[in-house]
Amino acid sequence: MPFTVTIDVSKQFETSASPEQVFELLADVPRSASHFPDVEKLEPLGGNTFRWITERIAIGDHTLQQTIYACAYRSDRAAMSVSWTPVEGEGNARVEGGWRIEPARTGTKVQLHTKGALEVDLPGFLQFLLSPLIELAFTQKIDRYISNLQEAFEKG
Repeated sequence: MPFTVTIDVSKQFETSASPEQVFELLADVPRSASHFPDVEKLEPLGGNTFRWITERIAIGDHTLQQTIYACAYRSDRAAMSVSWTPVEGEGNARVEGGWRIEPARTGTKVQLHTKGALEVDLPGFLQFLLSPLIELAFTQKIDRYISNLQEAFEKG
């Protein structure tokens, strides 16, 4: 019987880029997604809604499953925020979250909060073993994503 792994991540960083530059990149979903590791395909579904198809999760020498989900995105320039909500019935995961962008003394403070639930199509008895490894794999991807974004912001 499949099991669900829930992931809740909050990260923040500062960049010397202006709040406007940060907002422009994060509000442009395809451009922002191009910095996320292991995205096999980002499919536009219309209305600023996208389906994410990632490469299969690998833990050690074992390849698990591919993660597929869709989100509707909303950007608010006045509030300097970008948020996303899950599209029901799409894929094997639900992801929601948002970016908050604030001016800082030397540039911009950027905050990310995202929550996800991934249905893992493996026997439930493996949940105890695999859940922490899957959480770690996704957290590492988010860390690489933030690192890639920071690099892009610094390049201008």
